[in-house]
Amino acid sequence: MTVYFIGAGPGDPELITVKGQRLIRQCPLVLYAGSLVPKEVVLTANPHAEIVNTADLSLEDIIARIRAAHEQGWDVARVHTGDPALYGAIGEQMRALEKLGIPYQVIPGVTAAFAGAAMLRRELTLPEISQTIILTRHAGKTPMPEGESLPELAQHRATMAIYLSVDKLREIVAELIPHYGADCPVAVLHRVSWPDQDGVVGTLADIAEQVEAKGFTRTALILVGRVIQPEGFPASYLYSAEHAEWYRRNSNAS
Repeated sequence: MTVYFIGAGPGDPELITVKGQRLIRQCPLVLYAGSLVPKEVVLTANPHAEIVNTADLSLEDIIARIRAAHEQGWDVARVHTGDPALYGAIGEQMRALEKLGIPYQVIPGVTAAFAGAAMLRRELTLPEISQTIILTRHAGKTPMPEGESLPELAQHRATMAIYLSVDKLREIVAELIPHYGADCPVAVLHRVSWPDQDGVVGTLADIAEQVEAKGFTRTALILVGRVIQPEGFPASYLYSAEHAEWYRRNSNAS
């Protein structure tokens, strides 16, 4: 018996991995994270499987269901949105399973930052513009550890993906402008890859007004950085004549 923590992806049911989909189909018990997981993903389960929406369940309730399945020898598909390793709240579940001696695996999924880049048709790492991506959130009910406040991270001026924080957008803008500049491009993407996905692109100077006009208050990702609206960048070394010559030499040598 194994518990599989499965990333369902950001919303489009076709963005789940083949492995994740296969495991959902074969597990007798499917626990999924409410409205954040597309119904189409869960409905691929075996018709005889028990399917449970865990939105109203406590951690203790979830572990109790998993423990009962373990005692029956059932595999469990624990389905989370996006990638379960990023704001998936799986750490405490895994800790509880380890105490009980219940084996588990984690199956990665597509996170919203990468689905957002696809939606914008942008690369998040461009030569001489940004080679670093920071995935973070603004402080809320979960405080930020020392050294991870937004102003401290912003000093790097790297491409930044800010999760779970659109309701604090004006505060975020005020904290980022001193480091990125008011003209820095920013995108706010609502329900990325869902059928009703929407978004706005602007600058730190005007993005708050655009988002308020749209009415985005939750389920939105903030992407910040010059890669959002690049004004010019060199081609990657991968496409250089020097690299092509090196590749030919080494291919012939092998």
